[in-house]
Amino acid sequence: MSRNPPRIVLFHATPVAMDPIGSAMARLWPEAEAVNLLDDGLTIDRAREGAEMSEELIERFVDFGRYARRIGADGILITCSAFGPAIDRMIKELPLPILRPNEAMFREAITAGERIGMLATFAPAVPTMEDEFRQFTAEADAASVLETIVVPDAIDLLRKGDAASHNRLVAEMAPRFANHDAIMLAHFSTSRAAEEVRRVVGRPVFTAPEAAVRRMKFLVME
Repeated sequence: MSRNPPRIVLFHATPVAMDPIGSAMARLWPEAEAVNLLDDGLTIDRAREGAEMSEELIERFVDFGRYARRIGADGILITCSAFGPAIDRMIKELPLPILRPNEAMFREAITAGERIGMLATFAPAVPTMEDEFRQFTAEADAASVLETIVVPDAIDLLRKGDAASHNRLVAEMAPRFANHDAIMLAHFSTSRAAEEVRRVVGRPVFTAPEAAVRRMKFLVME
C-alpha cells in the first residue's frame, strides 16, 4: 500500500504529452500527487538516432527514473512511446510500479476484437509500440492484429501550438480504419483528437492517458 497521498511521477519527453495526462490524473485520481519531469531533448535526440537507441540515450532516460525514486515516487508513468529499451531497463532496475505509455490502452483495446487500427504521429515510436502490442496479445492469448497509419505533419503542428489542425489531420485518417473493430490513438499527445475521431468513425476509440491512470492507480493502491 502506498503512502497517502501517493506521489506519481509523470515522465515526459515532449511537452505536448503533459496536458492530456494531467487532465486525466485530475479527473480520475485527484487524490494523487502528480509530479512532472520533462526532458524534451530526449525526443529530439531519439528522432536523430533512428531505429536503434544508443546506450547513452538509454542511460540518460533511466537516470530520470533514479531521480524519480529519490524524490519519493510511488509510481512512474511514462508518457512517451519511443523509448522501449530504456523503459525495459528502468523496470528491471527500479523496485516500484513503472507503467509503459501504452500498456493499459493495449490491454483494453485487445478486448475489442481482432482488427485494431492505430493512428500515430511520431514515426520513431511505431516499431516499439507494434512490438509491445504483439507481446501483450501473446500474453493475453488474443488474436488481435494491429495496423498502423502515421499521420504526416500533425505532431509538428501540435508542437507549434496548432492543436486544431493536429486534431483535424488525425481525424481525416480515421475513416481508413472504418472496418476495424477498434482504433487506438497512439500517443498521449494524440489523445486530444479523440472526440474528432469519434465523430467520424462508429468504432470504439481508445486513448492512452485515461487507461494509464486507471492502471497506475490499481498498481499503486492494490
